[in-house]
Amino acid sequence: MASDQIADNTPAQQPNAVLIPDGCNLGVVFRTLIAVNLAVMAALLLHSDGLMAALNSFVESAMLIEPACFLSLVIFCGLHRVAHRLPSLAQRLACVLVPVLVTVGVIRLLSGFDWFFSGFSHLSASGGMPLAALVAALFGGALQHYFELRARAFSPVLVEARLQALQARIRPHFLFNSLNAVLSLIRNEPRRAEAALEDLADLIRVLMRDGRAMTTLEKEIRLCRQYLSIEKIRLGERLKVQWERTGISDEVIFRAQIPTLLLQPLIENAVHYGVEPSTEPALIRIQLSHTLERIEIIITNPYNPYSGKGVAALPEGNQMALENIRERLALLYDVEGQLTTATSLGQFEVRASFPYVKAALAKPQGSR
Repeated sequence: MASDQIADNTPAQQPNAVLIPDGCNLGVVFRTLIAVNLAVMAALLLHSDGLMAALNSFVESAMLIEPACFLSLVIFCGLHRVAHRLPSLAQRLACVLVPVLVTVGVIRLLSGFDWFFSGFSHLSASGGMPLAALVAALFGGALQHYFELRARAFSPVLVEARLQALQARIRPHFLFNSLNAVLSLIRNEPRRAEAALEDLADLIRVLMRDGRAMTTLEKEIRLCRQYLSIEKIRLGERLKVQWERTGISDEVIFRAQIPTLLLQPLIENAVHYGVEPSTEPALIRIQLSHTLERIEIIITNPYNPYSGKGVAALPEGNQMALENIRERLALLYDVEGQLTTATSLGQFEVRASFPYVKAALAKPQGSR
């Protein structure tokens, strides 16, 4: 315990903010390609005699623009992984210089073909190469600035305010029930009561973290098991939990990076709306899978659409919690993070899917 307290109280060095767009993210790729191609098309329309001439020029320009865009995004994908080690100025400069170097490299590579200069004769002029480099630099700087502003615009300030309003209603209720359950054990099962209090302390410590913090799938699963052990005291045999794994190894579970409190609130919803209203044993199924470098989590619980706590009359708190998690996934993963819900055969299903991102390996104790 003492070592845990020392570790918690030791100030950690905060990593630099990541300002380089994630070139591996489909949302970034789509937005970049759409913005660049629309800008090029608009410029060609202004300098062409008609629409057909502009379209012909656009098709010819694509032979240079598309390779330059894709190669730049590939490099951004790699730089994004180590951007937290670079100062802000170096990241912004990289976003300007990478498109310039890539564009110049593509032009020099294609300049050996006769067909290239027949369509890009203006690049053979003395000022052609510098002009192309300048345009690439402007695109790189503008897109970096756009994605930085977009990240700030979708900052979790509003989401956290909504989450705090929800937690202000949920936490006291959960704490009250948990403490009552622990009190019922103190006299007859003191060791079990002590273990429940330790689990409750760990859960509260995580609940106090920043909603933007990241953790590993293994730690989140461990937290969920602690939460379920507390609820098991209160709900007894009514609460049944089944964990399933499909194509996901121990290494993936220990290395997969996910947002803090992604899985636990989903399980809490399943307990609150699927188990508590039931007078019979109710099963919560938690399925974990890893396919095509994506993590998928499926949670199913029974529901009664006529009980007032089912899907037909989904409470506002449940909608708010699910929407919060959906917004957090969109903030962190853009279009690659998804949260969907469905009902089938008396079961309410929540499906969360996001990219498999490896967390950095912890340094062994005693290492510098």
